[in-house]
Amino acid sequence: MVYAFAVPAKTLVVYYSYTNNVRDIVSELTRRIEADVVRIEPAEKGLDYAANNYAIGSTLISAIRDNPGDASSYPAIDPVNVNFADYECIIIGAPLWWSNMAAPLQTYLFHNGAAMAGKKIGLIVSSASSGISGVEGDAKRLVPHGDFLSPSLWIRSSQTSDASSMISEWLKTIGYVSMTGLKDISVDQNTGKYTVFSVSGAKVAKDALSLQSLEKGLYIVNGKKICLK
Repeated sequence: MVYAFAVPAKTLVVYYSYTNNVRDIVSELTRRIEADVVRIEPAEKGLDYAANNYAIGSTLISAIRDNPGDASSYPAIDPVNVNFADYECIIIGAPLWWSNMAAPLQTYLFHNGAAMAGKKIGLIVSSASSGISGVEGDAKRLVPHGDFLSPSLWIRSSQTSDASSMISEWLKTIGYVSMTGLKDISVDQNTGKYTVFSVSGAKVAKDALSLQSLEKGLYIVNGKKICLK
């Protein structure tokens, strides 16, 4: 029997990346989930954040720490337009600067955190070695009414090349597939195997399985909507 098919929750990924570690992590993430992606860019171009032991970044973070409630404490970024009403889940990709979230990303969340109230918030942090509690604290300060998913995902810089397995495990741990809605099943007509995805694009399984082994719920099989009871 064919049943009505509800539109699943959409996901937004917001990130900043100077060294491109976070960019590479987000690329791995979006191979596993379907999401709209926004990259935050500083308004002032050409700054060498790595110069003099990241002196510019240290100064920016100090300004925010000294007066976190003042908009002038945050560096300017390029304008970004997002309709947050379109999204139920927001994943933030954040580098760690001096034990805090990178300043340009803090700017974005300072101006938009209130609009993320009630959204599922996932946090992925890249750092060389330091712990991520400061970044988590910044995220929760800037998005005070977000529904934060636990745990955050910490990927050290040395682990970036191995991020694939870490991301897959994290998505399972936070229950991303069940959180983002219905499942989509595509059938390989030649082998009889099923490749199972969430409607948002997350891979559920790669091996053959029968419909009887799936959880109860709505599915798509060969383009037709069915309900397993």
